[in-house]
Amino acid sequence: MKLKVNAKLDEQFIPLALVVREMREKTEKDGQDLVIGVQRNKGYITTYKTRIFKDGTGHDEENFAFVERMAKALLWVVGGYKIIIAGSEVVGNKIKQAYTDGGLRDFDVHFMERVYERPFEVEVRPLSEAPVDYEAAAPVGRHLDGCRIGFDAGGSDRKVSAVIDGESVYSEEVVWFPKTNSDPEYHYQGILEAMKTAASHMPRVDAIGVSSAGVYIDNRIMVASLFLKVSDEDFDRRVKNMYLDVAKELGENIPIEVANDGDVTALAGAMDLNDDSVLGVAMGTSEAGGYVDPQGNITGWLNELAFVPVDYCKNAMVDEWSGDYGCGVKYFSQDGVIKLAPAAGIELDESLSPAEKLKVVQGLMKQGDERAAAIYDTIGAYFGYAIAFYSEFYDIKHVLIMGRVTSGEGGVILLSRAQEVLDKEFPELAKKIRLHIPDESSRRVGQSVAAASLPELRK
Repeated sequence: MKLKVNAKLDEQFIPLALVVREMREKTEKDGQDLVIGVQRNKGYITTYKTRIFKDGTGHDEENFAFVERMAKALLWVVGGYKIIIAGSEVVGNKIKQAYTDGGLRDFDVHFMERVYERPFEVEVRPLSEAPVDYEAAAPVGRHLDGCRIGFDAGGSDRKVSAVIDGESVYSEEVVWFPKTNSDPEYHYQGILEAMKTAASHMPRVDAIGVSSAGVYIDNRIMVASLFLKVSDEDFDRRVKNMYLDVAKELGENIPIEVANDGDVTALAGAMDLNDDSVLGVAMGTSEAGGYVDPQGNITGWLNELAFVPVDYCKNAMVDEWSGDYGCGVKYFSQDGVIKLAPAAGIELDESLSPAEKLKVVQGLMKQGDERAAAIYDTIGAYFGYAIAFYSEFYDIKHVLIMGRVTSGEGGVILLSRAQEVLDKEFPELAKKIRLHIPDESSRRVGQSVAAASLPELRK
């Protein structure tokens, strides 16, 4: 497979975006239609339509390898407890086998079971019974009326704002250590104290909006790294409803809306740009995503881009947590920088933490080191092809990139190379999509106001 823009330090890279294009071309005249559906809470279904080689024509393994990647991508983009494969019993049964306890996608099965609190399943159907989209993206956010609290729960600090009619009248950042505390009371009191402080700067509290890393279903905390040290028993008993419980302490029937921080970042960007169809990608410890749809709504999708595959190469680096290869976390995070360092000729001290290793490369970048520049150049090529792949699932007009990997000159190189990929390889997308790096100050203030705008006031 020939790339029009090479990943300078990774000759093995096989962009999934090009694999999708190639499959479409190869099966145009003599393929069969296939529909992948993913079902999540409230019965919502998101589908992806594609084409594969006809069953029994010697391409069964190729079909499975392709559909397995696409099903995995759709699952982590939208989230769900059921995959539906319609149009190929052969492929469907192989997917069913992969998504079992101890199977190829064991990690995915158990993660989704925890999020949606029900057994994971794969259903195989004929094409005539293919699933159809059933979505209900609520118009969450952009509500600026009244007296609101915006809370942003970070891993190293917590931010809170008091917002009156869209204007922040008070903001504070407090250092805390949620990831090293096993007692959920520490988290509860920290969140409550922040919200009470914000409330003291307003005549009343009309609504509360929360931005936090993790997975949230109906304002309940399902999975969140902030509670890393909390036991499973304490998590189920005291953490899941924590934001709802805190809201009750501030007053009965105060509307609260909890959203993933990636979605809130995308919402803040959409509000700043005064536009919609915004995909936000944060490259930090991991890769985080968020999306505002063409109607300006947060979708309720997972947007866990760290686990969405972007590289089809079977020899691609494996993520230690999920046990899978070629997924975003190893491309668009500090891990992505670290994995490319040896290929660039940079030796990093193994005793350093991942964050410290990233700082070494950033230090070299500041000195104008060409080896460091080659790392960002490569990540930029990865990202241009990844944007094209993400476009299979998202309708995108704007891509916001942020996170410490994108800071400084490295981020500029990254964005420039990504743009080159779109221009040369996907000109139809280049006409439509704009790439942005938001400035840090507007993002920090914007995030808390965007969080405060999440709930709609009860009439």
